[in-house]
Amino acid sequence: MRLAITHTTTYSYDRPVDYALLQLRLTPRTAAGQEVLSWQSNVSGATRQVLYDDHFRNVTEMVEMDEGATSVTIQSQGEVEVQNLNGVIGAGTGLAPLWLFKSQTFATTPGAMIRKLAGSVKEACAANQLSGMHALCGAVSEAVAYKSGTTTVTTTAEEAAKAGEGVCQDQAHVMIAAARILGVPARYVSGYLLIDGQMDQGATHGWCEVWLDALGWVGFDVANQVCPDDRYVRVALGRDYGEAAPVHGLRQGDAEEELYVSVQVQQ
Repeated sequence: MRLAITHTTTYSYDRPVDYALLQLRLTPRTAAGQEVLSWQSNVSGATRQVLYDDHFRNVTEMVEMDEGATSVTIQSQGEVEVQNLNGVIGAGTGLAPLWLFKSQTFATTPGAMIRKLAGSVKEACAANQLSGMHALCGAVSEAVAYKSGTTTVTTTAEEAAKAGEGVCQDQAHVMIAAARILGVPARYVSGYLLIDGQMDQGATHGWCEVWLDALGWVGFDVANQVCPDDRYVRVALGRDYGEAAPVHGLRQGDAEEELYVSVQVQQ
């Protein structure tokens, strides 16, 4: 299936900022199950500084806000050919060793709630890793209901687990943290999702992948309780959202900021 994607991000300020630097991870990967047919990004209000592949092989770009500018707009668009692999990515081509994905980050550091979730599927996981991870995906979905507007990008996995609600990012973080407790390498994936009957979306999507000895990397989308199929486009990955975020930046100055995000995914 061929998906056409348009992704626009605009940061607006009520006055010029002293300095702002944005890190962009917006280019889909050509990898198992997907081929990027075309892709381009245009930036206004900022100037490109450097383009490189990070240690997860995410295409990464740094842009610096232009002097005197009060807004930055990044628009990416292109087409990606995707196949349904039922979530099985396989060995992959990343440079990072598996042990790196067993280490918890600040965002995924588990507390009592996540340890309880992991414990609830420990026997199932020991008997069969794949069945165990499906059970974990279901347990996380029941424990952390999808509800937008209840968390932020800085909410940790344990905070979301305690609240019992969050967005796809939070649900992915909770499953990643629990999988790592069970000794299963796990990582965060940011990307796009074709939603039936909804072309316009206000955000990108996020899910997780776990390493199973028999299959390699396998995706799990807790928000939709499925393994990603040909409706999903993988863009960037990391140990947590912060390492795979589409746009991440820093700025100096006391200007008030407004963020606008528009995502369109269609066949």
